[in-house]
Amino acid sequence: MRRALLTAVGAFLLAVWTVPVLLAVLTSLKDEKEVLAFPPTVVFEPTLKNFAAVLFGPTNIVPNLASSIVIALATTALTIVIAVPAAYAFARLKLRGKTQLGFYVLATQFVPPIGLIIPYFLILNRIGWMDSYRGLVLIYLTFSLPFAIWLLVSYFEDIPREMEEAALLDRANRWQALWHVVLPQARGAIAVTVVFVFLNAWNEFLFAVVLGGATVKPVTVSMYNYINTEQTQWAQLAAAALVAMLPVIVLGITAQKHIVAGLSAGAVKGVSRR
Repeated sequence: MRRALLTAVGAFLLAVWTVPVLLAVLTSLKDEKEVLAFPPTVVFEPTLKNFAAVLFGPTNIVPNLASSIVIALATTALTIVIAVPAAYAFARLKLRGKTQLGFYVLATQFVPPIGLIIPYFLILNRIGWMDSYRGLVLIYLTFSLPFAIWLLVSYFEDIPREMEEAALLDRANRWQALWHVVLPQARGAIAVTVVFVFLNAWNEFLFAVVLGGATVKPVTVSMYNYINTEQTQWAQLAAAALVAMLPVIVLGITAQKHIVAGLSAGAVKGVSRR
């Protein structure tokens, strides 16, 4: 009974994800008349002209894809470089005010993004970083860094201290113990963090559309190219959305092995703490 229930729940969750994607695929293979036809056409002649338009047409999204890749990779790299030692310090070191500092880092996640638009706009405008890659990366760091730190802290706390203490007894310093002992055991956790941070930066829209201006337009903002007051080009919009999904899917498949290991480690930790 329990197994059947879990299977039904799994099938429902799979359908929630696959049905919208399947509809997007079908829409991207139709022409605009077939997309707007009522009742919807089930049998139609597939066409790739919508993908050709979004990749090679006058409103193609290739430059926007490049912008998203630059922003997401820079955000992810900086987040991991800063979050790993910070999370290690929270997990291992005895710091004065660590609890209060940890709560402060976590509290940054409580503020709705819309409430930060004006302060971020004023700050970037004052330092001259409006409409720039470095400005958007800086803003993305403000919410990806606390998330990554708290995700990694829980994994670092679960790594046995014995091997690390043995390395310290062999005159290794903290950085060497972190690099040679802790990080090899935390590869799965770091892979999970990389994927989540990259996804958040890739999918972000609000800050990009307001603070990116006319110079920096990630792929999420470029979707407006197919929406105007006269007509929404649904078929090209669906094709552009599918193309925008490809880098994320490739990242997920590439890191699949490490992600499963990281999630399994989290599951084991949860069981061990019951």
